[in-house]
Amino acid sequence: MNHLGDANLRTWTLRVTALLAADARDQLAWLGERELETKDVVEEVELMCRVSEGLAERGAFEPEDQRHLRAIGRRIGEIDAARRVGPWDNALATDSAWDDIRSLAREFLLTRLGDWHQPLPRLLPPPMGDH
Repeated sequence: MNHLGDANLRTWTLRVTALLAADARDQLAWLGERELETKDVVEEVELMCRVSEGLAERGAFEPEDQRHLRAIGRRIGEIDAARRVGPWDNALATDSAWDDIRSLAREFLLTRLGDWHQPLPRLLPPPMGDH
């Protein structure tokens, strides 16, 4: 078992779910002027759900945690290709799937941490010379 690697992946999972659990206005504020494509968010969450399976097998997550993460993965998987196109801020405003995902992410954080209100992950600065 790679304790450091598992700890980093567990932290990444908690950060992604904190973003998913946040109120829509906080998600939009987090996005700021950046355009994040919905398909990229969906792919990140799908990856998080796949990685969490291995983490659960190694004891980094409890079975109840994994049940919540699987529910998030199932709901993300129900978003069809047409609804994955375009900026995530538009999807947050128009696709009720994100309300469902928000609720599921909150359940996971409540179970895991006792509170769904968590700090949002920091955004990376844009690459130098990107205007």
